[in-house]
Amino acid sequence: MIASGSILHYLGETQHHKLQHITSISRIAEDDYVWMDRFTIRNLELYNSTNNNAVTLLNVIDKTISPMGGRLLKRWLALPLKSVAKIKLRHEVVHFLTSEDATLLSIQNHIKGIGDLERLISKVATTKVNPREVIQLKNSLEAIVPIKTLASDCDNDSLKIIGDTLQSCNVLRAKIKETLNEEAPVNVLKGNSIAEGFSKELDELRALSTSGKDYLNGMLERESERTGITSLKIASNNVFGYYIEVRNTHKDKVPEEWIRKQTLVNAERYITEELKEYEAKILGAEDKIQAIEQKLFAELVSWMNQYIKAVQQNAYLIGQIDCLCGFAQLAKDNNYVYPVIDESHDLEIKEGRHPVIEKQLPIGEDYIANDVFLDRTTQQLIMITGPNMSGKSAILRQTALIVLLAQMGSFVPAKEARIGLVDKIFTRVGASDNISMGESTFMVEMNETASILNNISERSLVLLDEIGRGTSTYDGISIAWAISEYLHEHPAKPKTLFATHYHELNEMTETFGRIKNFNVSVKELKDNVLFLRKLVEGGSAHSFGIHVAKMAGMPQQVLRRANKILEKLEKSHSSEELTNKVKSMQDDMQLSFFNLDDPLLENIKEEILDIDIDTLTPVEALMKLNEIKRMLLKKKQG
Repeated sequence: MIASGSILHYLGETQHHKLQHITSISRIAEDDYVWMDRFTIRNLELYNSTNNNAVTLLNVIDKTISPMGGRLLKRWLALPLKSVAKIKLRHEVVHFLTSEDATLLSIQNHIKGIGDLERLISKVATTKVNPREVIQLKNSLEAIVPIKTLASDCDNDSLKIIGDTLQSCNVLRAKIKETLNEEAPVNVLKGNSIAEGFSKELDELRALSTSGKDYLNGMLERESERTGITSLKIASNNVFGYYIEVRNTHKDKVPEEWIRKQTLVNAERYITEELKEYEAKILGAEDKIQAIEQKLFAELVSWMNQYIKAVQQNAYLIGQIDCLCGFAQLAKDNNYVYPVIDESHDLEIKEGRHPVIEKQLPIGEDYIANDVFLDRTTQQLIMITGPNMSGKSAILRQTALIVLLAQMGSFVPAKEARIGLVDKIFTRVGASDNISMGESTFMVEMNETASILNNISERSLVLLDEIGRGTSTYDGISIAWAISEYLHEHPAKPKTLFATHYHELNEMTETFGRIKNFNVSVKELKDNVLFLRKLVEGGSAHSFGIHVAKMAGMPQQVLRRANKILEKLEKSHSSEELTNKVKSMQDDMQLSFFNLDDPLLENIKEEILDIDIDTLTPVEALMKLNEIKRMLLKKKQG
């Protein structure tokens, strides 16, 4: 309501009174679309990137031809669908178009002839349209007719419905054709906007205006004969209008009734009564022509208002066809596959690829595809370890992008994909700070993670990259461990990919059944490390950070010193010690609460174990909590 009010206030303030093209206002239904917060949209680089010259997902997937298709694709990208049935309808159209090359090519060729219908019809409504734009509108509507025929006659139900819903607007096209000249100018004041034969009065005035040259030639011939002046010339300028020019050698032959207007060095200029009368007639005709053309054009624009809704509907449907044709073209060009979308909670991607990175690879280099499997019962949280530069972030992002593309209605970059419907996508990827708001990198990271933990659902997909790296090692490990534990124990059991450098987190699989360790493999050579970029089962124990520093061109002296310091630190702070500490803390916490020889604690334990959480109402939970509190207070007072 606030957003609508703001828009209406803006329109009122800016004196927009002609708003027939705004035919409805509706709320974006939250339940219909996948929920992504602003961090996720930024982290996945859907529309833009913080890096200069970076290629975004939109750059790669946008194969649309029309302005309407381009705008609709941006909307679809921000609002992926949450209905299996609606997603499947889009997938079926894309599947049909990928198998029907001739139909796809033909539709795309006709879309090229369509201008920006939405913009043109809104200019009609606000009476800011010019004659050339009205002709563009007519030509665009003409290009829709063969698309309507192709869509209506094809073997896909969704396309048939679009074809049947598209309107030919025959009366509108005929009226524009009959009224306007095909080569109409941009400005109606320049004349020649109205077609010949449309207005009898206009045609007569035009004839008068164009026959002027013949009339002047006849007058010139008559006056030359009468006066005997052979070099007479009739011309006009903005100051005197029409005049007769006589060279000085013949000025003694000028008749008395001619009125001298201007003297030049070699000639004199005169006007006659007949010339004055003719001038008035010509100028009057031109003014009348201009007035009639303006009036007829204004009447046409006013009459066109009744077609605003029909043209807007056509624009939307063409945008839809354009997006779906773009998806088909994308699938053909990049070897994308038809994803299976169902109501399960599983996510299974075989040989998935990152849609943007694979387009940026050097010629001849293949993208290393990876498998990902997540569910809520056996493998809910995958802990991905591996060195810097190995491709952990790419695996995280590509998983989100594949889900996103599938639920938009596109095919996906994989060999096979089965996606249980996702309702929210969360990402915490990359490092950035918000200096203007006084927020450090770590604060930004914590804000984004808090947003995730406070909003997860059982159909959420959570992608976490390097959580806790903005603070000290022990702080970071503690936070990363606690977050992983929270996600594992949360009743929603959200599907999670967690990329980390903290190899200590590999130990979590021993305690938490649905956490599994994977690593991005590397091959260690004598003096080098080869990144294989393949996700394999099992944890990794090395970061190879010093090797990455070597690749960046760090001085040898620094690299040698770093290796020595690393050896010392590894001896003094073994990761086993740290992990054992964390595990013992967990055991302590459980022992301190339940294993003390205290009958009251035993009673409380029994009470809690007997509670059926699935059927417990919030009020009953509060009452039970109050009861336990009373028992403890009673013991304290006793």
